[in-house]
Amino acid sequence: MKQIIYIILLLPLFAISQSELKGTVFEDNASKTPLPGANVIWYGTTVGDVTDFDGKFTIPYKKEYNKLIISYVGYKTDTLLISSPKTITHYLKPTSELDEIEITSRKKPSSISYLSSQNVINVSSDELLKAACCNLSESFETNPSIDVNFADAVTGTRQIKMLGLTSPYILIATENIPSIRGASQAFGLSFIPGTWVESIQITKGAGSVVNGYESIAGQINAELVKPTTDDKLFVNLYGASNARLELNTHFNTKVSDKWTTGVYLHGSTLNTKHDVNNDNFLDMPLYNQVNVMNRWQYTNPEKGLVSFINLKYLKDDKQTGEIDFNPETDKLTTNNWGSEIDTERYEVSAKLGYVNAELPWQSIGVQAAFSGHQQDSYFGLNTYDIEHNSLYANVIYNTIISDSRHKIKTGISYTYDHYDELVNTTDFNRTENSIGGFLEYNYFNLDKLNVTAGLRVDRHNLLGTFVTPRLHLRYTTWEKGVFRASVGRGKRSANILAENQKLFSTSRNINILNTTGAIYGLDPEIAWNYGVSFLQGFRVFGRKGEVIADFYRTDFKNQVVVDYENAQQVNFYNLAGESYANSFQVELHYEPFNNFNTRLAYKNYDVKTQFNSGKLERPLTPKHRFFANASYETEVDEGESRQWKFDATYNWLGAQRLSSTQNNPIQYQLSEYSKTVATFNAQVTKVFSPKFEVYLGGENIFNTRQENPIVSADNPFGSSFDTTFVYGPIFGANYYAGLRFKIK
Repeated sequence: MKQIIYIILLLPLFAISQSELKGTVFEDNASKTPLPGANVIWYGTTVGDVTDFDGKFTIPYKKEYNKLIISYVGYKTDTLLISSPKTITHYLKPTSELDEIEITSRKKPSSISYLSSQNVINVSSDELLKAACCNLSESFETNPSIDVNFADAVTGTRQIKMLGLTSPYILIATENIPSIRGASQAFGLSFIPGTWVESIQITKGAGSVVNGYESIAGQINAELVKPTTDDKLFVNLYGASNARLELNTHFNTKVSDKWTTGVYLHGSTLNTKHDVNNDNFLDMPLYNQVNVMNRWQYTNPEKGLVSFINLKYLKDDKQTGEIDFNPETDKLTTNNWGSEIDTERYEVSAKLGYVNAELPWQSIGVQAAFSGHQQDSYFGLNTYDIEHNSLYANVIYNTIISDSRHKIKTGISYTYDHYDELVNTTDFNRTENSIGGFLEYNYFNLDKLNVTAGLRVDRHNLLGTFVTPRLHLRYTTWEKGVFRASVGRGKRSANILAENQKLFSTSRNINILNTTGAIYGLDPEIAWNYGVSFLQGFRVFGRKGEVIADFYRTDFKNQVVVDYENAQQVNFYNLAGESYANSFQVELHYEPFNNFNTRLAYKNYDVKTQFNSGKLERPLTPKHRFFANASYETEVDEGESRQWKFDATYNWLGAQRLSSTQNNPIQYQLSEYSKTVATFNAQVTKVFSPKFEVYLGGENIFNTRQENPIVSADNPFGSSFDTTFVYGPIFGANYYAGLRFKIK
């Protein structure tokens, strides 16, 4: 263990060396729109790079290199004469540009790369600002690839889904370090404030083997703001009609020529009781949250070093239940049904990256993180406490084979998790640890083909030794036409209690069946994910657009089935039969006129599991979903930097199957399917200056509300009480306002 503690003091990736040429590629327009995905290559070589989301690139430099080729489909290819390593800025002109036509555009708030082998959606901070985005769980309202809904009718927890599967099947990371897992699975997304997030990368399907073996449906990575590029002072104040108040402040300062630090403070509270549907239960919990992060960044370009150190502390207290519930007199009694969820969490994480100045294609990175998570909670008469201590370390080495078209990543990773859970009077304790090695090969031909093949082997103390293969392929079929395919295997131990905490807000008996496995008596979950997608860029009436279609199938070889089909029980057991999730999505992006962007998407799910009672649709998973988003920005007032921004999002969800309630008394029986649900959100932002802006918005403006979301709300200590049949909003319309102030 001492060696692992030493690792945490080391620290990943990326650095700048004196033998590199850096630069930014823009579209040739006055607004300086970055051009992501542009090819940058030295003439007569295969040494090249592709510009990132902000149009930036870094490319190795030698004295014999003197001609730099910059190209992008639909734009004129340029050749630049370079005499020394420096930072350059270049503008590409569209090939269709005519003298009498002025072509202007803005940086896309979200985009899909034309060159990556993986199907990755990049979401920038501009996209996050289109909604209140108070925490990470609320950051996906304007993204059609992620489904967001409430997990139950009392805790206010938002649950996300991708490819028809819930968040435990998604590897959620913070700066490529797995972070929302284990004890934090239920509430962890609400523990990352939205203002701390610089960008989000959403990967559909099997992810990279570098990040571990647990990913099944995909990966979500949140990049945090950097002390060197964030504002010196940032203040975000938010207030809503439901009496929710939030304050976020960032303080960044340069300590020396190499060290920069930032202190990030988040406080949020809701202390007003609401019962709009008159069922005698709070529509949303009362809560207080304090969240603090101290972030350090070290940069030494001369030695090719960069590192980050993060120190975090969180205290989150929730109370929910009946309106008249008083914790001091009613806790764990039948006076009134109530619940308290008190969480305390601390994290230490570090990253170190080194780039060889003599051989800039060689680099090594170290990632390490330790977290302690303590949750003390009760739900009615059910007690649930969990303590989770976790350690993660990953060492990654990058190099090339013969030339930059052939790249490899290899390394070793270690994880340690200790769980101590108390369910009423039953103790569940276990320790998991694993060590594994990985190798990932990437062939990147800038013109046509990009292939990433990865393999990792892990030794787990409870799951044994196993192999995780992953393969991603991208092929350019024709101009702006990109075909992708992927296949990969994932394996994970199901934390059945932490991941399904909503079951405690019911009167159901908890049963674990066929207890012969290693974890809770159950076997590990194993699944294969297969996917194909096609991206086509186009121009209609001189305006750019994209259409994306993809299909993914997740095929479980084993799954821990969570069975709610008996209204008085929840049963956990190993899959005996077929379980799969098919996801089809088609999406259209188009800019009909200057600064006005539209996105339309349709999604179809076919998700079925073999339950003990038969093969059934997965509950609370709509077969059909329609999404529409429109945004518009006025031109910036050059004199006073004033601007208006408008955004609107519409979501429609089809009927969702509800678990069987036929064992309940007739007054507590539900129909087989839910009603359809439609919600509409909108926000207006007024930018007064680069330092100050205000925003006003509304969530669920149609005031859609699910009637009677709690079964047996009039008898919460009876055998039919259940808060898990939630398929739509409970509170109704909510309006908010806020301001942002910043000093660069």
